[in-house]
Amino acid sequence: MTRTQEVAESAEAARRARFGTLPERIRPEDTIEERPATVPDPARDTYNADEWLVRYAL
Repeated sequence: MTRTQEVAESAEAARRARFGTLPERIRPEDTIEERPATVPDPARDTYNADEWLVRYAL
């Protein structure tokens, strides 16, 4: 066996060791992180059903 063949075989062995198998599959559910963009403000989100009467009818 010549020196170039040995180098080629060692390079092939290194490629197989690194790329020989596919990585484990990642589920789509594991790739998404859901969290609110801002902290909910209870004072801002209050709704008074009769407020429109005061604003627009009087």
